[in-house]
Amino acid sequence: MEIYILKVSFSFNGREDSLYPVILRDQRDTILVDCGYEGFMPLIEKAAQVHGLSLRDHTGILITHHDIDHMGALAEIKAAYPSVKVYTSKLDEPYVSGKEKSLRLVQAEAMYDSLPEEHKPGAKYFQEMLKNMKPVAVHYAFSEDEEPPFLNGIQVIPTPGHMPGHISIYLQESRTLIAADAVVVEEGELEIANPHFTLDLHEAVNSVKKLRELEIDRIICYHGGMVTSDIELKLAKLITKYTK
Repeated sequence: MEIYILKVSFSFNGREDSLYPVILRDQRDTILVDCGYEGFMPLIEKAAQVHGLSLRDHTGILITHHDIDHMGALAEIKAAYPSVKVYTSKLDEPYVSGKEKSLRLVQAEAMYDSLPEEHKPGAKYFQEMLKNMKPVAVHYAFSEDEEPPFLNGIQVIPTPGHMPGHISIYLQESRTLIAADAVVVEEGELEIANPHFTLDLHEAVNSVKKLRELEIDRIICYHGGMVTSDIELKLAKLITKYTK
């Protein structure tokens, strides 16, 4: 199994940022894990080319959850490459496919009236972004702790909290965890992704406890990139921080 970590750099509101999607490849399949915001297809393509890869060669895209920075570019990639199959969890499938209203949009609308007036224009803009996110039909939805019918040796792990249907990917052979937003990297430490906006913080911490039970040599975080040192200690510190 080959693992390629993409660094997708961009500017937003005058601030430089990066996302870290992952490409998984074996002799049969090439799968992109998450795909950035709407309009990010050229950035994903450029990041893949660094590794000698191209979106045209992909057989599938796996969406860990339906936040806009994880599936915003899905529709444009699918339009360009119709044969690409889309995968997600059974809990997230209704949101990726557009059958149900985005949970992030539900949250944003519920919080709007309580925001300070100076924050409301930005919040309204975010709501419009969520409303305009294009749904895509899902080819296959994973059951809990299922080994998917591609890429032998990977395990889909439910890691709810950030969103109910959030999943992470574990590769036992290389002891690699693709965390998505189950954890992020901030100033060299692991952290809960946007704890104020996590839909269920208690469940998010329970998911970190579940990850701590795995044998992990490296964690690839969608926000922050790769962590290879003191993983057990950093997970333990994170759990302690939120269970005091």
